[in-house]
Amino acid sequence: MTGRPKYAGLGIALGAALGAVLGVVAGHVGVWLAIGLVIGMALGSTMRQPPTECPECEELHRTHETRKSGQLAGS
Repeated sequence: MTGRPKYAGLGIALGAALGAVLGVVAGHVGVWLAIGLVIGMALGSTMRQPPTECPECEELHRTHETRKSGQLAGS
């Protein structure tokens, strides 16, 4: 979840810019700015790239989770 705020901010900025442009063209800046922000938030939340899957990474994560669960049981 480390990349999520960056993409959400990018989506909001792009939506606000698009909404402002459409608002100036249509003559209703406030309405289109709000619509642009909502669309930007929706796009920003879906722009996150899926993690890459490789056997080496899976093994590393599996050993990390095993070690972490062992530490919790030992506490």
